[in-house]
Amino acid sequence: MTSSHTPPARRRRIGVAAAAIGMLAALLTAQPAAATPDPDDIPSPVEGSSAERAEVEKAIRSGEIPASGEIDTSSNVRHLANVPKGALRGVNSDLAFQGDYAFMGNYDGFVIYDIKRPDKPRVVSEVLCPGAQNDISVAGNLLILSVDSSRSDDTCNSTSQPATEKSSWEGVRVFDISDKTSPRYVAAVETACGSHTHTLVPGKKDLYVYVSSYFPHETFPDCQPPHDGISIVKVPRHAPEKSKLVRFAGLFPDGGFPGNPERPEKTPTSGCHDITAYPALKLAAGACMGDGILLDISKPERPKVVERVRDEENFAFWHSATFSNNGRKVVFTDELGGGGGATCNARVGDEKGANAIYHVERKGKKLKLSFQSYYKIPRHQADTENCVAHNGSLIPVKGRDIMVQSWYQGGVSFWDFTDSKRPHEIGYFERGPENTERLTFGGTWSAYYYNGHVYSSDQNGLDVLDIRDRRTDSAKRVRMGEFNAQTQPHIR
Repeated sequence: MTSSHTPPARRRRIGVAAAAIGMLAALLTAQPAAATPDPDDIPSPVEGSSAERAEVEKAIRSGEIPASGEIDTSSNVRHLANVPKGALRGVNSDLAFQGDYAFMGNYDGFVIYDIKRPDKPRVVSEVLCPGAQNDISVAGNLLILSVDSSRSDDTCNSTSQPATEKSSWEGVRVFDISDKTSPRYVAAVETACGSHTHTLVPGKKDLYVYVSSYFPHETFPDCQPPHDGISIVKVPRHAPEKSKLVRFAGLFPDGGFPGNPERPEKTPTSGCHDITAYPALKLAAGACMGDGILLDISKPERPKVVERVRDEENFAFWHSATFSNNGRKVVFTDELGGGGGATCNARVGDEKGANAIYHVERKGKKLKLSFQSYYKIPRHQADTENCVAHNGSLIPVKGRDIMVQSWYQGGVSFWDFTDSKRPHEIGYFERGPENTERLTFGGTWSAYYYNGHVYSSDQNGLDVLDIRDRRTDSAKRVRMGEFNAQTQPHIR
């Protein structure tokens, strides 16, 4: 059922008084989860108090929040389709696109969908190849997967194995997808601390893969501290079997943000979580745990940090980044609680677990990042719903800055940051809580705009959305042959 009679700003007052079990205190006094890096680390259900359960049930009855399984949208958003999970039952993760195909990572492998008819997508193939997160990108006939969980070897038949064992493997996998019905595994490259996420930076003959990983430990033979940068893998386009590690690029010679003993939720920097490259500008923006950075990538094998910022007050975990189309703004996200916490409520507020908008300003020959404002969805979620800022992309509208973005069980938010000081939501899609009695992991991991529609990797399957709004309608005329959100194209 779809409900659109209530404006977003008036919905979701749930969570104002529900502080019975101190969920926020627990969230802010423990080290955050590592952005759900491994299935074993996904939070177990936490029993809520009877008062919290009663509040959720009351909110559902009153219409403040949708019931479990119910869909709610703003009046300008339509839910066109859902393709439930098939053989791969793990966590759905990131998305990539090429032609009439969408590619979805899953902790158990990846899925290829035919999206020629967005209202009737169909599964083309499912590849079983376990290894969290299986963050995914495509380039021509190649598909790249990130593996950030220790495996017994680099094959798709590997089993989980402790990182303390020297023989354990984690890193980057490369597939040939020239036949979408039967992808072929062609190469594997081991990288220090694995590959939590990755970013493609195209060269003339090769693809450079910037590998983001973190959380080193003295007991991990292949993930020793200090881990102050990124691994760079070179993938020859016409000989991917020769893929190799070319160097480890140090980005934080001073060690990066050291953390704050009085604020344990603020994660020290020991690598990067995600990097978004903008090849047309020869720049990249990095979200690196405790630091936000700008990189000069004019020499892909030797990226150079040209600006670095911190948010000592509000950001706990710098998670991802998105440029405006003109490159004059960067939206950084804060994944407070690692994706497993209930942070979209009045207790946490609207400046934590949010987006931060920065202007990219030129001071002589130097680039500077200047903070402007925060954006967080205005729809408070139940304390049984994990919710925080997560993966999104620009909607390619000329003259405006509009994003679509996932918020786990907070759903999909369409928001306008053309006025950097006054960002606001213009549409939304969400489901009711996965569970009304206890905190349970679920919701949408990534939501990206591609060739006229929005595709969302929800834990309920692939969702397809359509926004009909005068502010975004012109984007429907923009067509791309390929799209990886972490390799941002310039839209003319």
